[in-house]
Amino acid sequence: MRRTSLIVLSSVLLVLPLSGCSLFGSPDAQQQAETFLNGLAIGDLDQAANVTDDPNLAKGILNKVREGLKPKALTTKVDQVRATGGIGDTEATVTYNWDFDKDRLWSYQSKLTMRELNGDWKVHFEPSDLHPKLGAQQSLTRKEVPAQLAPVLDRDGTPLMSPETLVSVVLERKQAGDLGKVATALAAALTPLDAGITTQSIGEGAAKADSYTVAVLRQADYLRVKPAIYELPGVRFTEQVRLVAPDKNFGSKVLPDVRAGIEKQLAGKNGWKIVSIDPAGNEVDTLFDKSPEQAKAVSTGLSRIVQAAAEDAVEPVAQPAMLVAIQPSTGDILAVAQNTAADQQNGLPLTGQYPPGSTFKIVTALAALQRGAKIEDQVPCPGETVIDGRPIPNSDKFDLGTVPLRLAFAKSCNTTFATIAKGLPADALTTAATQTGLGVDYDIPGITTISGSVPPAQGTVERAEDGFGQGKVVASPFGMALVAATVARGGTVTPHLLRGTDTKVAKGPRTAADKGQLEQLRPMMRDVVTVGTANILAGLPDVFGKTGTAQFGDGTHSHGWFVGYQGDVAFAALVLDAGKSVSAIETVGRFLKTPR
Repeated sequence: MRRTSLIVLSSVLLVLPLSGCSLFGSPDAQQQAETFLNGLAIGDLDQAANVTDDPNLAKGILNKVREGLKPKALTTKVDQVRATGGIGDTEATVTYNWDFDKDRLWSYQSKLTMRELNGDWKVHFEPSDLHPKLGAQQSLTRKEVPAQLAPVLDRDGTPLMSPETLVSVVLERKQAGDLGKVATALAAALTPLDAGITTQSIGEGAAKADSYTVAVLRQADYLRVKPAIYELPGVRFTEQVRLVAPDKNFGSKVLPDVRAGIEKQLAGKNGWKIVSIDPAGNEVDTLFDKSPEQAKAVSTGLSRIVQAAAEDAVEPVAQPAMLVAIQPSTGDILAVAQNTAADQQNGLPLTGQYPPGSTFKIVTALAALQRGAKIEDQVPCPGETVIDGRPIPNSDKFDLGTVPLRLAFAKSCNTTFATIAKGLPADALTTAATQTGLGVDYDIPGITTISGSVPPAQGTVERAEDGFGQGKVVASPFGMALVAATVARGGTVTPHLLRGTDTKVAKGPRTAADKGQLEQLRPMMRDVVTVGTANILAGLPDVFGKTGTAQFGDGTHSHGWFVGYQGDVAFAALVLDAGKSVSAIETVGRFLKTPR
């Protein structure tokens, strides 16, 4: 019985309360353990190291750990002190609570061996004091685990932009030595990828900045030119992952704006991990791992197929050319395209303001219908008319005599529509325009748009000029595509781009256009294709449209327009300084002939 009691007493003495006394002197060991931990927590590494049995080793590793982890804060606690059974040794169980900000917390327990040396308690320092899995000559470091960028998808779930590694080619001028020689070598390799990169452009760029980014390359392009540029003096390379389109020119007037507007939403939330590393910096073991939170893909109303068709349609045009396509039934913006010539002149299919020419006769016709006109009404179409001293001719002064309104529309009689507009109230065209989306301000998440402007015209001459799309009336291809979409739908069309977002409408119409009046515009627009100014497209089924030749500047130059719809696709094509509308009509023909 006595023997059993002694055994129980011995086991009780092996585990001691933190504040109690014992014959092993544990309170002193605890105080030294706390001194070590507090020094590490506040960054006083001398304090922490000086209570160890190897201050130099301890300070070096402690410093590496704090530099590797970069904590915002660290709290520690001595949970328990117990004798280990070895002579002069006591073990302290401790808790580390690392705070790295942004809700990044890491907590765990480890053990310190406390050793009594010459009457003083010391931490017998080993890397495992800081984490039980930390080995000799190892340290800790914290690393980001990037969330993969989410893609941007088209209406069918096909990627429009996907994450890809891009390589920046950076020239450090002061390290390049013979700058001219390096610039020449860079240009020889990079000009085939981008004609804008030349020996001269590189030299000029390097002259303005010690560190000059010569190019940003897709991985495949970088690997192609790497053998020629990698060893050049003063040239370095950096990598980043960005969302990019299938081709650098694909959707260049819409996708960059989409990316800029939703980049944070697409980034997700990075994860992080704590790893042990060897003296060379190589990872040994993962001690903690928080997986990244991937963002959801963003879907758009764009169509990759329709966008490609639009780009293929505008690219062969010699002059700057643009095309915007909208789905009337939904308001989804299907495509925004312009050709290389437009890129060089900064053509703006979504925001550029251009005189719409005779395409605006859609609006003038609507205003006339709203005041009782019928499409079969007989109207005069002389070769020229004079309104308050202002001569207004038809193209080449063609004269149809008296014809139905629908034929005057199909043949694009300026004289007819100038006369109609002259007799309208000052704000009639403004009202009819806003009812078709022209002159309305739209706040569309992901892009910036300007539909156009149709101010009220007080004077008869100004109203007459506005009536056939000259005067003070201006529109973007986006705005004219909305006009065509409104006719196709038979009602108001609100444009959209990003799924799950709402378009805010400002300065919209007080009342919507009458569906029946919009429907009367359809046979007029069909006549344009079958017997009118766009009859080169007569072989295509169910195409409705309106041509336009819009003078600008001193009146000796003209833009060419063709707007309309086929099925559930409304479009507006504009060719700058085309002289006639033929090139715009041909552009739409290529667009509509491409399978969609």
